[in-house]
Amino acid sequence: MINTINPITAADFKEEMTYEQQGHNDAAPALIGQYAHLGISEPVVRFGEDILASLQGRFRQIDETAEYNQLKVTLAMQKCRVSEACLLGTTGYGYNDLGRDTLEQVYAALFHTEDALVRPQITCGTHALALALMSNLRPGDELLSPVGKPYDTLEEVIGIRPSRGSLREYGISYSQVDLLPDGSFDYEGIRNAIKEKTRLVTIQRSKGYQTRPTLSVARIGELIRFIKNIRPDILCMVDNCYGEFVETIEPTDVGADMVVGSLIKNPGGGLAPIGGYIAGKKECVENAACRLTSPGLGKEVGASLGVLSSFYQGLFLAPTVTASALKGAIFAANIYEKIGFSVVPDGRESRHDIIQAVTFGSPEGVIAFCQGIQAAASVDSFVTPEPWDMPGYDSQVIMAAGAFVSGSSIELSADGPIKPPYAVYFQGGLTFPHAKLGILKTLQSLLDCGLVTADFHKA
Repeated sequence: MINTINPITAADFKEEMTYEQQGHNDAAPALIGQYAHLGISEPVVRFGEDILASLQGRFRQIDETAEYNQLKVTLAMQKCRVSEACLLGTTGYGYNDLGRDTLEQVYAALFHTEDALVRPQITCGTHALALALMSNLRPGDELLSPVGKPYDTLEEVIGIRPSRGSLREYGISYSQVDLLPDGSFDYEGIRNAIKEKTRLVTIQRSKGYQTRPTLSVARIGELIRFIKNIRPDILCMVDNCYGEFVETIEPTDVGADMVVGSLIKNPGGGLAPIGGYIAGKKECVENAACRLTSPGLGKEVGASLGVLSSFYQGLFLAPTVTASALKGAIFAANIYEKIGFSVVPDGRESRHDIIQAVTFGSPEGVIAFCQGIQAAASVDSFVTPEPWDMPGYDSQVIMAAGAFVSGSSIELSADGPIKPPYAVYFQGGLTFPHAKLGILKTLQSLLDCGLVTADFHKA
């Protein structure tokens, strides 16, 4: 039967071919129309297309990394003999949960570690980090951060800000060595900070709410080697949040004793509804398991409650989902750098996590950006985010995340504290087209607020 509804004409074909031949440097009229329906003006779309045309080489490199990591995930699943039975899950005590135990073997294979703990009972990244710290430190020990201030929510875990149940309340002290002004490690300061009671070093890979560079796996390896040369018995833990699958190697490949992360970030692939992981030395993981459940029970209990299918499939998708988020971050960096705002990393730097920081210098810029991200969401696009007193933070924070999984920052999202230097932190995008839409919507939001001029310069 001949299709007589909206037949493709020779002229349509010619137009499509021209668009392909131009390398997508210009937006097709139909695409401009779709963006118009979403409240984005033609000048904003064309500005974005000009930026995008210059990024195709970098995007190919990201795709190559994603392909490598996709093969790595598939190989780990095959080696661990993942079967249909692994997707079923358990209830109650969760004894002999084949899927849970096999998934932890997969994570250990991926990170090249002795063991792993991957559980829905780990509620978030902060919980995973607190669990790793509290289970592997004892009263009288000292925790050292050689990369400066940790992420805000860890301040109460450590006891930098007094809080019920902190490490400080249990007699565990904390020491910190800031990065040098150029972002390099203060090796002499670190050497002097390592004492007899120093038991564990925590290394935060991503920038958190700071505008410092993210640490590459290679740099993390250099730091770990330096510390181990001084005291081989010191445990080195890496907060791996936002960094998984951005490179072809992970911190455990360069000497980390533990890596810790959240499943509603990169490794969950947008499908995991909750959860966190700790992968590393068997003793460290067993300590964490006994703290999560109970001494004497450890990893033997903990039902998977029907989430295993999303954990497995999310992990399978994670390399390509992370690649999409990474492309979005690079697109954002180049857009806002071109306009005149300070961005970290800049538009040309190598990338080691999916977070993009943009400094506006005013609360209005942070708020307008986040409102643009929210307006681009598929869920709760009609909601207007506002700054609020969020638990765990020392200032008001604004968060934009119209997500299928609440709080999932591998999905299109942005947030930032309402305090100097008034920087916003953008991450996520399950697909690059959605990440692109989000960035264009932020630009339109700033343009509408008068924070960007009509010729796309900082107002």
